[in-house]
Amino acid sequence: MSASWVDLTGATAATLTTACWLPQAIRIIRSKDTKALSAWTTGLFTAGVALWLVYGLARRDWPVVGANACTLSLNALILGLKLRYG
Repeated sequence: MSASWVDLTGATAATLTTACWLPQAIRIIRSKDTKALSAWTTGLFTAGVALWLVYGLARRDWPVVGANACTLSLNALILGLKLRYG
């Protein structure tokens, strides 16, 4: 079965929106500097991603689940580091 342009678009979007958080997480882990991050915004975004994950699970939409599980992991780490380091 070949992937449709819709599937390819969704996979590309999921990859890009998940991968964009990896450099931020790595930078914070190395520098322990989170002063430029808003705890409020990071918390809201993390909560939103968690809700997307719940939505994906409820709909049994595994691409949505996979992308949001990865994004949630990275953003929960970033939020935790923000709360720890200020």
